[in-house]
Amino acid sequence: MRFFIPLNSLLTRLLCASALAASASFVAAPVVAQSTQATPALFSTSGKGLAVVSTGEVQAELMAYAPQGIAAGQPVWVGLQIKHQPEWHTYWKNSGDSGLPTELTWKLPTGVTAGEIAWPTPKKIPIGNLANYGYDNTVLLPVPLTVAPSFNASQLTVQLSASWLVCKRECIPQEGEFTLTLPARSSSAANARLFEAAWAASPRTLAAGTGQVEVTDEAKTIRVSVPGLPAAWQGKALDFFPETGGVTEPAGTIAQAWQGARWTAQVPLSTHRSESPQRMPVVLALPESNGQTSQAWRFELPVKGHWPAMAAPTAVPAALESALKANAAAPTPAPALTWLAALMGALLGGLILNLMPCVFPVLAIKIIGFMQVKGQASRTASGVAYTAGVVLSFLALGGLLLGLRAAGEQLGWGFQLQSPAVVAGLAALFTLLGLNLAGLFEFGQLLPSRLASLQSKNTSVNSFLSGVLATAVASPCTAPFMGASLGLAVGLPAVQALAIFGAIGVGMALPYLVASLIPAVARAMPRPGSWMVTFKTFMAFPMFGTVAWLVWILGQQSGIDGAGALLGLLVLMALVIWTFTLTGKVRVAAVCLSVLVAALALSAAGPSVVKLMAFGPAGTSAVSATERWQPWAPGRVEQLTGEGRSVFVDFTAAWCVTCQYNKKTTLSNRDVLADMDAKNVALLRADWTRRDPAVTPALKELGRSGVPVYVIYKTGRTPVVMSEILSVEDVRRELARL
Repeated sequence: MRFFIPLNSLLTRLLCASALAASASFVAAPVVAQSTQATPALFSTSGKGLAVVSTGEVQAELMAYAPQGIAAGQPVWVGLQIKHQPEWHTYWKNSGDSGLPTELTWKLPTGVTAGEIAWPTPKKIPIGNLANYGYDNTVLLPVPLTVAPSFNASQLTVQLSASWLVCKRECIPQEGEFTLTLPARSSSAANARLFEAAWAASPRTLAAGTGQVEVTDEAKTIRVSVPGLPAAWQGKALDFFPETGGVTEPAGTIAQAWQGARWTAQVPLSTHRSESPQRMPVVLALPESNGQTSQAWRFELPVKGHWPAMAAPTAVPAALESALKANAAAPTPAPALTWLAALMGALLGGLILNLMPCVFPVLAIKIIGFMQVKGQASRTASGVAYTAGVVLSFLALGGLLLGLRAAGEQLGWGFQLQSPAVVAGLAALFTLLGLNLAGLFEFGQLLPSRLASLQSKNTSVNSFLSGVLATAVASPCTAPFMGASLGLAVGLPAVQALAIFGAIGVGMALPYLVASLIPAVARAMPRPGSWMVTFKTFMAFPMFGTVAWLVWILGQQSGIDGAGALLGLLVLMALVIWTFTLTGKVRVAAVCLSVLVAALALSAAGPSVVKLMAFGPAGTSAVSATERWQPWAPGRVEQLTGEGRSVFVDFTAAWCVTCQYNKKTTLSNRDVLADMDAKNVALLRADWTRRDPAVTPALKELGRSGVPVYVIYKTGRTPVVMSEILSVEDVRRELARL
């Protein structure tokens, strides 16, 4: 009886290599992220050298004003103008209760330096029981340039890297690269009106005189006193904007009074005060009139009295700031996990990977292949080769992940299945293996006999490639003990990080290695026989089940059209393979006809296939809003905890089998949901099915590099990161502590 195991075939070697190559090409390809109101995402401009960047929420433009040309002693101004879509806003230098100010980083030629932003007067933006300071409609942020006498170039090239946070009900961190070239010898006054309007909207600085900020005895308010204000202001309520954040309560009620030309106010201190300044720069302004900001004045007021002790900082992670500054040079604090503990966790996690449903079909077939190897020496060589394939594949994936992250890509564990092209390639591979197991064909029918015979002569190579394929299937999974280890690995030096990835591979290969090295284990296994034919056919169904799972993943990524296109491609592939099993003249005609049908179908379905293979917008979510679960977005956790609610966040992905298991068995449990309702817990899902550069930094901040991750947030306490395998009892126990 001749029995072909598909993982021992030459064709499988080629398919393994193709799948890994597709994975590498996916992560290496540049990706343009896009922002939409429905799905917040980090935005990057698609090209360099642009003066205008447009998103779905703002249009940002770099502009200049040099009325007398570029020369020493002459006024030269540049600025970023932001036009907001209705109801969207960005932030002032003190953003208030939440948000982040716009940041401008300049790259200028030698002899030219940039000053600080001349911030226009903001407006107060109430959000529930909170308040922020920022801008809507159109705002220009002007910056003065100083030109040294040594500058004598014929033109001035201004380069700007800008980042801003734009918010409505949700918040979206965005960034852009701008370039503007100005002739040095000619004037540029086209933007004079815009800059003059920005200066008019900026506060004028006045000497404080006898003004001051006095800390009251009750230590709950400060008393602000400012003399010499314009006569037209006297008796009117003023807007108060402190430039120092973290001192006052932006949404608090200010008790104002006038004593002649002196304005006084009792301003409530923040219950989470984080600053104790000795001088407080503040801006006073008349409220807006007909949508126009009135004249404002800026004072630097000395502080009199002693600040009370500051409250302990609230242990809520700044996921929003992390998302905006994910590429900053500042190191991320390392999780409280030692390297040796991470190695042990990686080893145990790799061992548990063998129990994951996505790995079972490959391992079951490999065990049958192991039973067919005769002789202890051959078994040992096969076991060592399989282990080498697994370990080297984990090292290769880990090295690729670390290299791409070092280059600025926001990626995490399982990144390859965030590509629809890789998902489609794996679906085709497992369809091919399933058809072989079901008996539709043998690889010897598709390949020349000389090549097909190689499968029986290179058992070590076959075992090595089996390890490669097992790793490709297992890598999207995150088993218990693996999450913290992977989260630590991405922040370690390369050698230590790769040791952790290698430990995962050793753990996964360990059972097979032990079985190959210990003769007693081999003797305990069933002997080869006719039962293996039945078992071989049975194993086709787990393969087809894996294909169904991959098609569902692709449907989550590319929609119903993408899933339909993939199913059509798989049917065509099966047709072509079947025609190769025919004999005689019928085979030639059938092969030609099937290839022609496949070509015509691909030609007609061109747009669908392109959509299937395209990566598409980063951050596209497969999570739809439901009555209970809402999509996660940067800043959403802070907003809900600020309202006094606890928050449960499910970081998930369609390709994560563990995620789907937990969702069906625990997160949909009636008792768990009843406890969630009783504790008024907000439920958010952060979908990572496709690459999302807002989710990735949030995972990094939690010390994780893959999904699933389950976190419970509550104001005033450290976020609780739960196990990757959830149980009803564990979740209910943690909810009872809220």
